[in-house]
Amino acid sequence: KSANPQWREQFDFHYFSDRKDMLDIEVWRKDNKKHEELLGTCHVDVAALPTKQTNCLELPLEKHPGSLLMLIAVAPCTGVSISDLCVCPLGDPSERQQISQRYCIKNSFQDIKDIGFLQVKVLKAVDLLAADFAGKSDPFCVLELGNDSLQTHTVYKNLNPEWNKVFTFPIKDIHDVLEVTVFDEDGDKPPDFLGKVAIPLLSV
Repeated sequence: KSANPQWREQFDFHYFSDRKDMLDIEVWRKDNKKHEELLGTCHVDVAALPTKQTNCLELPLEKHPGSLLMLIAVAPCTGVSISDLCVCPLGDPSERQQISQRYCIKNSFQDIKDIGFLQVKVLKAVDLLAADFAGKSDPFCVLELGNDSLQTHTVYKNLNPEWNKVFTFPIKDIHDVLEVTVFDEDGDKPPDFLGKVAIPLLSV
């Protein structure tokens, strides 16, 4: 019940400089569990923003009254990676030894914020739901940890897709939950939900 809400939320998106992505933002109003109304949209051309600094933007909502105040920083990605299974970052024994040294008990308090990182190998899915009329799906997999999100490529017309990708996340909160969701790509329409699993970090 506010016309001037303050969210103070931070989201991390992993942006790769060879892509020309627009950041699309939607503002919604929620009356109850069933009724939602779109209050406006705005767009940010990420490639046009200066790098290595925090950009304060006031973005007017398109075709609606009001504006959004945002801080957007484009900075080099640290601790996050996507790679193929054959070049897994932890596959090198010398790198594993360096990591063991970095997180050993005697170094525990050198950097309190450096909790560690999580590496996830997304191999394949089996017997997915058929979302298309032809009895197939175009699945891709989204991994979310806190406000970090990474995703695989889409495997078209396949109910048993193999992605064979390795994802590395920096851990900011040991109580976070890794959520892995499979979607069916549906062209310009929102993707269809095919399934989800949630894995608390404390269970790993």
